[in-house]
Amino acid sequence: MATLTEVNSKIAESDSTLNNDEILRYSRHLIMPEVGMAGQQKLKAAKVLCIGAGGLGSPLALYLTAAGVGTLGLVDFDVVDYTNLQRQIIHTTADVGRKKLDSAVDKLKAINPFVKLKTFDARLSSANALELFRDFDFIADGTDNFPTRYLVNDACVLTGKPNIYGSIFRFEGQASVFATENGPCYRCLYPEPPPPGLVPSCAEGGVLGILPGLVGVIQATETIKMILGQGDPLIGRLLLVDALGMKFRELKLRKNPDCPACGTHRTITELIDYDQFCGIRGGEASTATEGTMSEISVEGLKKKLDNKEDIFILDVREPHEYQICNLNGHLIPLGDLPKRVGELDSSREIVAHCKMGGRSAKAVTFLQQSGFKKVSNLTGGITAWAERVDPKMPKY
Repeated sequence: MATLTEVNSKIAESDSTLNNDEILRYSRHLIMPEVGMAGQQKLKAAKVLCIGAGGLGSPLALYLTAAGVGTLGLVDFDVVDYTNLQRQIIHTTADVGRKKLDSAVDKLKAINPFVKLKTFDARLSSANALELFRDFDFIADGTDNFPTRYLVNDACVLTGKPNIYGSIFRFEGQASVFATENGPCYRCLYPEPPPPGLVPSCAEGGVLGILPGLVGVIQATETIKMILGQGDPLIGRLLLVDALGMKFRELKLRKNPDCPACGTHRTITELIDYDQFCGIRGGEASTATEGTMSEISVEGLKKKLDNKEDIFILDVREPHEYQICNLNGHLIPLGDLPKRVGELDSSREIVAHCKMGGRSAKAVTFLQQSGFKKVSNLTGGITAWAERVDPKMPKY
């Protein structure tokens, strides 16, 4: 694993001459003794790869570009959706339907034409991660799922690239710097992933729009500090952000000598199947379930309702979600189901649904274990209903 000294030495050896336009552009950096001409030249010579051009990737890419990082790589395969606009500030309403890479490149070029942009229109995977990482000095992880976080971590350890980490959920965020020579890696903090479905995604649980801005700017700050070799980076420290209370806490982290990725006796020598490692079947956490489960499509439910069949629709979302849109079902939030199961008639056919199918799958499993025989999960949830049955229904 490369040391930070070796990384900075490699950056310093690169051609990083500043022209007059760049000197004027970065003048507020150049007059700071901690940056100066030498520091700005380090920034110009540096190569940073951002994984994701979404909530965290937006402020990361914008500020690294403005700061003059010489080569910025972007990995993303998604397209801009209306639901992204509340937090993914690099995209605009006019970009809806475009590839996020194309949208991001337009904004970044407009900010700083001196930055070299390299785009990778692909899902990061075990097949391409090592090859992508080798050409960059630092990896900034802006992903939102556990399989990719473990993949980024392991690929950073194997290639010797520092992992500038950030994560967000609802009002809370985390940031750290992993996979340096003397510091811990992500697996030192989280040796095992949580059970599938235990931690809702942002699509299921929501996220305060400003939160990725807070955490993404912290990641950008840590990246610049690492390039400059200045300050005290978040190596061996986990910064916890509580936006609701506007509090910042810090946890000390230690390198685990028994860590399978970065420990003394490493067992991870190549990248693995991270969906399988995280217990996700088919690559989709929202539909990962255990055992045999009866499912019904939105079209199938629509047909039953049109035929006036006796169907009991169980909505296991939260009350504030029910207010957005609903199927006139009986609302029992998933967390209340065990104590309110007496409200259900086991002789009737029950179709459970949530937003996308993850919470309702848990509800079906619970009801089956409680003796209910005629219960099924609505595949895709009310989101699929809005997309394929009732386009006039609002989506969220």
